[in-house]
Amino acid sequence: MKKTVFKALAKINKLLLPSFTKKKLDITKASKFQLAIIGWKAFVTINSLD
Repeated sequence: MKKTVFKALAKINKLLLPSFTKKKLDITKASKFQLAIIGWKAFVTINSLD
């Protein structure tokens, strides 16, 4: 059940949240909000793969 929820969240993230790799964002110059989005996307991705 947990895995399916995170897979659904991953699809929602892909649709709604921006892709910073396509924008070539420099991590050292990212704002706190951008870092929070990166962290959230990483958290969801890691949990959807388990």
